[in-house]
Amino acid sequence: MTERRLAKVAELNDLHGREAKQLGLERISVRTLKRMSAQHSEHGVAGLADGRWTRARSGHRSITPEVEEAIVAVHAESLHRSRMSMTSKERLIHQYVRERFSDREVQVPHRTTLSKVWREWFGPGGGRQRYVRSAAAAAAAWRPEATVHVSRPGPVAVLDTTPLPVKVLDDVFAEPIAVHLTIALDACTHSIVAFRLTPVAESAVEVAMLLRDVLLPLPMGPDWGPETEWSYPGAPAALVAELAGHPVAGLPFFAPETVTSDHGAVYKSHHFVQAAATLGIDLLPARAMRPPDKAARARAFAGIQSLLLELLLGYRGIDIADRGCDPESDATWTLSEREHLLATWIVKVFTDRGLCCS
Repeated sequence: MTERRLAKVAELNDLHGREAKQLGLERISVRTLKRMSAQHSEHGVAGLADGRWTRARSGHRSITPEVEEAIVAVHAESLHRSRMSMTSKERLIHQYVRERFSDREVQVPHRTTLSKVWREWFGPGGGRQRYVRSAAAAAAAWRPEATVHVSRPGPVAVLDTTPLPVKVLDDVFAEPIAVHLTIALDACTHSIVAFRLTPVAESAVEVAMLLRDVLLPLPMGPDWGPETEWSYPGAPAALVAELAGHPVAGLPFFAPETVTSDHGAVYKSHHFVQAAATLGIDLLPARAMRPPDKAARARAFAGIQSLLLELLLGYRGIDIADRGCDPESDATWTLSEREHLLATWIVKVFTDRGLCCS
């Protein structure tokens, strides 16, 4: 039997790699054949099925209603206590079963089964305890009618600010300065609809003016060609230019219904809140310490950095250990020139890429 298994393994190893992978036989050894033989003796033909190709089993027969009640009760209690290991949670489950169902005998599954059930029901549990509690409170207070569903371009705009990792020259004194980049992102298409470069740090006035930029069409630059003109279907370029009073660049503009941002001071300022209320825009702050709420903004900033900023003189990187010898002396672009370059790149490259619609 051993010789026959060795011969079969050698025969399967001679198969073409792609053919063996399609048949699920790319990793066959003598030990695999022995295991399949044992499973066939116990379960018949069903024992030959490869578990990697089948759906994971749902449900556990050993989880009785009493054990389920104990798991749910221990999970609710663990939210209010400090973080503990699964071993401690298992002991609490056993204690709950003994105290709650003392009049009958309840069989509690093994610790590995409890760990699998806990992971399936409540997730891996790798977060910090304070954030786990806040997430549970948010899930309990969640209302389906209060959820914002983004199904078309325009209703939701995303605002965020980040330090620009490129040194620029001041327009007055020609001194290298640091600037902040604030962008407005369409939540549906992930396209940049407006941006602002602010010296030193962002201000409430600049962020409020960014809302104005979202509402108004972008004028054509002096050196932009016809390929950057307005070309969106549904609105003729002549009509848009007549309403705006000037040739319009191919950058979307709309009146957002909701604006979402982080918890920065400028986005909570009285000036910004009043400007949004005047324009009839609802403010929807992102949840604190929830990275998925800001994933689109992070991808947009990463795309701008990798596709444009890293290629410019004066790039100082994102970490001081990765910085060049003297990025201040490499800065050759003024603030106005950098703003015009960024606008040209957004209209010609970023908006025209499949990246913004993915």
